[in-house]
Amino acid sequence: MRILLAEDDAALAERLVPILQSAGFTVDHHADGRAAEFAGQTEAFDAAVLDLGLPGYDGLTVLERWRGAGLKLPVLILTARTRWHDKLAGFTAGADDFLTKPFQPEELILRLHALIRRSAGHAHPVLRVGPLSYDAHHNRFALDDRPLTLTAHESRVLAYLMHHAGRVVSRGELGEHVYEQGMDPDSNAIDVVIGRIRRKLGVDLIHTERGRGFRMEAATR
Repeated sequence: MRILLAEDDAALAERLVPILQSAGFTVDHHADGRAAEFAGQTEAFDAAVLDLGLPGYDGLTVLERWRGAGLKLPVLILTARTRWHDKLAGFTAGADDFLTKPFQPEELILRLHALIRRSAGHAHPVLRVGPLSYDAHHNRFALDDRPLTLTAHESRVLAYLMHHAGRVVSRGELGEHVYEQGMDPDSNAIDVVIGRIRRKLGVDLIHTERGRGFRMEAATR
């Protein structure tokens, strides 16, 4: 899952990026509102963490411009402001959640997982496809209730496919949502990762749709 982090506090951003990465997210960080607004309009993200007090465009302006352009990605606002009318302004502009500074990073991670899960149409925090389960809160996979060991990259790919189980995910879409900003993996690199995941699963859950991409689905009997 790819996250846009718009935060101008360098110390906070430096602390959050590795924490989010260790939770299984790919993170693009921008410290300026104009850069964040442009990135949200032109890149593919699964959610955004948006500080209100950004230089350039402030956070509310960024959010209003995103929503005005029809951008539907879930947005969690970070702010040191505690007044109700500030929160009201954020929700009115189209925010999906609000977290007041200071906060525990674990709470941010839980809220992001919940936003992404709901935006993909999942109500339960544990996703399941056949014998495979994914506990998003703890970034853990299990096959037949036994822990499944994956690399960080494999985990990001499999998590994205599980969030979008039942539909075809193109190689381009997969690359956009699991690789860092500026990386442009070729389709062969993605096929190699998918191949490694398939061998570890040992069951037919990831189906290749020729010329279209991959579809994650348990075989029906």
